[in-house]
Amino acid sequence: MFTGIVQGMGEITAVTEETNFRTHTVRLPAHMAGNLQTGASVAHNGCCLTVTAVRGCEATFDLMRETLEKTNLGRLKTGDAVNLERAARFGDEIGGHVMSGHIIATTAITRIEQSGRNRTVWFTLPPELSPYILTKGFIGLDGCSLTIGEVDANAFCIHLIPETLSATLFGRRRPGDLINVEIDAQTQAVVDTVTRILAQSNGRNA
Repeated sequence: MFTGIVQGMGEITAVTEETNFRTHTVRLPAHMAGNLQTGASVAHNGCCLTVTAVRGCEATFDLMRETLEKTNLGRLKTGDAVNLERAARFGDEIGGHVMSGHIIATTAITRIEQSGRNRTVWFTLPPELSPYILTKGFIGLDGCSLTIGEVDANAFCIHLIPETLSATLFGRRRPGDLINVEIDAQTQAVVDTVTRILAQSNGRNA
């Protein structure tokens, strides 16, 4: 489980490619590396990965085909940065919202609007996700717990404060970049349940 509060940005220091499989090594910020052990979970751009080896501040992770197909992690190269969050522990403050680290899709940034120190980022709205992306609802984007701004038929936006821009990759993102998406589990459960009940009711009344 994660909270969507990015704890730091790591650097990819090595990548090993195989067929439909990849291993990469990340240098974590020192404050995130303490007591990190094999088997621990660390979110990379919101995607939960398992530590397979630890050496100092560097940790290695395996990425299988499903991860490479559903996320932006397969695009990472040596020297690239990645948003990181270690798994939440009981008693931790939930500053964002509860996130699983399961990426459902990616979406592209379509435009970025700057207004003083604030920034609004617009994204393509994948049709299959439109029922779950609601104005003022929660969404996970590259591991950041964010509040959805406006939503229209083909796009949605988020509003970012300077702290988010400096602490995460969003300060470096540009139009065309692919972003990992995790929809809010509670929103998905409510929407899917209501949809199923309505479908059953319509079937009985047909």
